[in-house]
Order: sequence, then structure tokens, then C-alpha cells
Amino acid sequence: MKWAGTAVAVCLGMSGFVVSPDARAHPHGWIDLSVRVITDDQGMVSGLHQTWRMDPFYSLVVFEELQQVENASLEEGLDQLGKEIRDNLAAQHYLTEVSINGEHQALGEVSEYTAMERDGRLTFMFILPLEAPQPLTDAMLSYQVFDPTYYIEVVHEEEGGQPRDDALILHGEPVCELSILPADPDPELVMQAALLDKDESGEPGLGRYFAETGQVDCR
Repeated sequence: MKWAGTAVAVCLGMSGFVVSPDARAHPHGWIDLSVRVITDDQGMVSGLHQTWRMDPFYSLVVFEELQQVENASLEEGLDQLGKEIRDNLAAQHYLTEVSINGEHQALGEVSEYTAMERDGRLTFMFILPLEAPQPLTDAMLSYQVFDPTYYIEVVHEEEGGQPRDDALILHGEPVCELSILPADPDPELVMQAALLDKDESGEPGLGRYFAETGQVDCR
């Protein structure tokens, strides 16, 4: 069992994502996201600890297929799946962009990750390091996590229609203001996304305009 190597297949590639024949709007699946920004006592940020919870329907499909793999336990299947997710995400820069004071940050390679079943959802957790730690004191870090084709929507964990308090947290120094800014796409782009058929993906880059922005303002 292998996941295909496209951006779409990062989360939906094992069986494909089945939607109603009448479904015409984008996206076709979603991921609930939470982020912990990792800093040390000197205020140096080293990376983002991300937790992705795949949507319930896709999670069910994954677990059913893993259980059908001969001579392998669910735990073994999840271990293999986690490695394949990591490898596919690496080719897509982990679907993450990070900047500090508006300057794009190079990312390192993910070596710490795990895939698990949690409350009936496939959950993928990983630490995405910056290529080099950067000072966060008197600076602002921002990030976006998105599928460039917008086949999959990535949104921070919500409660009552608003991001949860633990959807973005900071452990360490300095003391900063945390916020999650909603996407504000142009109406023409919204129409473009809605017109895509159930088996279509948008042009690369479309997902950026629908991405929430996490901000850690330490200025």
C-alpha cells in the first residue's frame, strides 16, 4: 500500500476521496490544524509542532483499508502510513510557509513524526524545524498551511465558529500576542473554486488565497 506522490494525494491518495455526485463545490476534504510554536529560554524559535486531524470520512476509509492489510497490525500500518505521509509532504515543503518580519524562512527536514488514531480520526503529528533557529524577540512570525490546489482545506481547530484557544500556542519565551487571521479571498477566486468539478483540482497556488494565517507578534 502506497500513497501517491501528488499534493492532493498527501491526504487523500490511498483510496481516493468519494463525494456525492451532486457535490460541485471545493474543497473535497479538510484537515483540522493546531500549531505549537517551539522557542527556547533565549527567545529563539526552532520550529512548528503541527497536529493534523483528517476529516472523519477519510479517516474511516483509511482505517478500513489498514485493517484489510494481511499480516500487519493497525499500529504497524499507521507507522508505515506516517512515513509515507512525511515523505510526500517533504516534496511539497510540508504544505507550510513561514516568515519572520516578512522574510521567508527556509525549512528543515522532518525527522520527528507519528500517525495515530485519535477519537476516530486519523491524526498526523510532526515537528517542522526551521533550517536555522531565529530570534523571535521584537519580531513577528507568521505562517500558512495549505494545499496549493485547494483540493483539501486546512483550517485551525474551531469551536463555535472561532479558532480554539489551543489551535495556536507558544511554549517558551518571549511573551507574544497570538492570533489566527481568517482568509479573505477575492470573490472571483471563490467563484473559480466553486466551479471546479468533484474530481478537479485548482491551479497551483489557488489554495494560498483560502489559507488562514497564524501570527506570533512579539514586537
